[in-house]
Amino acid sequence: MTDKKNILAIIGSASENSANLKLVEQIAVLAINDFNLTIYKDLKLLPHFDPELSADKPPRQIIEFRKSIEQADGIIICTPEYVFSIPSGLKNAIEWSIATTIFSDKPSGLITASASGQKGHEELQLIMKTAMAKFTNETSLLIQGIKGKFDEEGNLIDNKTKIQLEKFIDALMKLINNK
Repeated sequence: MTDKKNILAIIGSASENSANLKLVEQIAVLAINDFNLTIYKDLKLLPHFDPELSADKPPRQIIEFRKSIEQADGIIICTPEYVFSIPSGLKNAIEWSIATTIFSDKPSGLITASASGQKGHEELQLIMKTAMAKFTNETSLLIQGIKGKFDEEGNLIDNKTKIQLEKFIDALMKLINNK
């Protein structure tokens, strides 16, 4: 038996009641036999990006954030779309990481879960391609109308989305194992 992989899931939403968080929690349930999932949902606690500090004197929170990415076997970014883009907190976190190579060839799953999400998803893919993250069409998932996919208790009620998540998990595991 092989050791389970360690995945870091970064939640792009700043909301405490985020559908993106619920989605990642669902991934954790579906993938319980495949990997250990750590959820990072504190992007709003990271300081505003400062290019003069990024390379040589990053703040402690940034050092810890980068280390969590570096130590993960793979990452999942799950984000809503805000004003046809990714949320500023997520963009800020990625900017802090660009001065390093922590995303280079890092097996990645990119999920945009929003009302529409198309433009935000395209932007997320472009940014992570620029950061040299390793992802495929199968590990890149756009889920539109996300709020209607859950019931009032936070349970995923949309079977199509559950199937998409299962395929996403399989594709991410293949990407990690073929590294």
